[in-house]
Amino acid sequence: MHKPVVQPFFHTRTGTFSYVVHDARTGYCCIIDPVLDFDLSRGVTDLGAAREIVAYVVRNQLRVAWLLETHVHADHLCAVVELKKLLGGQTAIGSGVHEVYRAISRVLGLAQEMPPSCFDRFVEEGDELELGTMSIRVLATPGHTPSCMTYLVADAAFVGDTLFMPDLGTARCDFPGASAGRLYDSIQRLLALPGDCRLFVGHDYPPETRASRAYATAAEQRACNIHVASRSRADFVRLRRARDESLQTPQLMIAALQVNVCGGRFPPSRDNGFSYISIPVDALNALLRADQGPQ
Repeated sequence: MHKPVVQPFFHTRTGTFSYVVHDARTGYCCIIDPVLDFDLSRGVTDLGAAREIVAYVVRNQLRVAWLLETHVHADHLCAVVELKKLLGGQTAIGSGVHEVYRAISRVLGLAQEMPPSCFDRFVEEGDELELGTMSIRVLATPGHTPSCMTYLVADAAFVGDTLFMPDLGTARCDFPGASAGRLYDSIQRLLALPGDCRLFVGHDYPPETRASRAYATAAEQRACNIHVASRSRADFVRLRRARDESLQTPQLMIAALQVNVCGGRFPPSRDNGFSYISIPVDALNALLRADQGPQ
């Protein structure tokens, strides 16, 4: 099998993995889940993490075909807009982003309808994106959010927040439109991939006993994932709901949702030339509605 070249980039501050994935035969690449640094206390953005990706792409003389988001992130801001300006390529996210937008737009004061120009393409289950001589197969893996997609390139699957490392388990399900039952079903789909398939995660929060890891194989996840291995769907839903009740809200969630649901674009500048992020007062419970949909 012709395998892709995968280069991970770990953003320590948010525990986020971004990836550059390229076809060695042609030099075409895709960039997955790039991070835009954002200092919430000062309202300042920085391209430090994004510049590392730019340097890698330029150094290896790669051509960017796609800038892919695995889902609408709630813990960091995405940098696809900035990277498109610098490197080209088309932006894409799962079509479930429209469901996320509808769920948050009223509370966060967004426009009633999501602007169609936010992303170049909204991908669906079964879509295939060209990457040189390779293809990117799109798998719908909702649960953590309705927008979650896995991008499968030969033996490498980029699963976003659907799975973490086996010793950490799985992602939370208390964001808008989330569902622990749907997450369990999506995970089972990933675990059914060939045992040597590499499942590249969107985050890692390693304990002091190990270094950060970008992937585990499907076989490792089947055997060792602490939230899923030998656990029924009903047991998983109970575990996930109980765990989510104990989790803190991500510091950047309100800012990240407003920006990321619009493809990394900040709200339009006001007459004074500055863009503003809104913080709704006493509205958090309206955003965090855990598992109120069908299971």
